[in-house]
Parts: sequence; C-alpha cells; structure tokens
Amino acid sequence: MKRTLVQSAAFVRAARRALKKHPASAASLPATLAALAEDAFLPALKTHKLKGELAGSWACSAGYDLRIVFEFVQHEGAEAILLQSLGTHEEVY
Repeated sequence: MKRTLVQSAAFVRAARRALKKHPASAASLPATLAALAEDAFLPALKTHKLKGELAGSWACSAGYDLRIVFEFVQHEGAEAILLQSLGTHEEVY
C-alpha cells in the first residue's frame, strides 16, 4: 500500500543540514523516500520502532549512517508517513 509522505518543517531543515554534511547521500535519498512510501517495512530500510523520548515514532536507514525518523499518521483521510527528522544516528536519537 503506497503512502503519502508529509514533510515536517523540522525534517526539511534537518535534510538541508544532513545533505550539506553528506553530499554523497543526496543521490540515494530520493530512492530511499520512494521505497519508504511504497513499503515502509522493506528489509533494506531496516525499519524499527523507537523507544524512550521517541516512543511512537519509527526509524529507517537512509544510507550507511543516515536515519529517517517518521510516524504513521492520517492525512486527508488516508494513512500517510510524517517525516520528522533526518541525520546521523547520533543526531536523531
């Protein structure tokens, strides 16, 4: 089931910062986001539920050290993915 991706303002800011620091990841990010929209639980994404302060959110891999933090939400009457943050493991957790 394909889901709509909704970008939060925080995600947009974090993506700009992350892509400046890691320009090599810029090429793979669109493919990762497309895969996330198509099936959030593809094995290659390594999607996992988060605990602690980020309980209720999920994370997936967007490259060697980049992670995308997101939530499943309702948007315009359909299930969507709210993109919350993008960064290295240390930056997002």
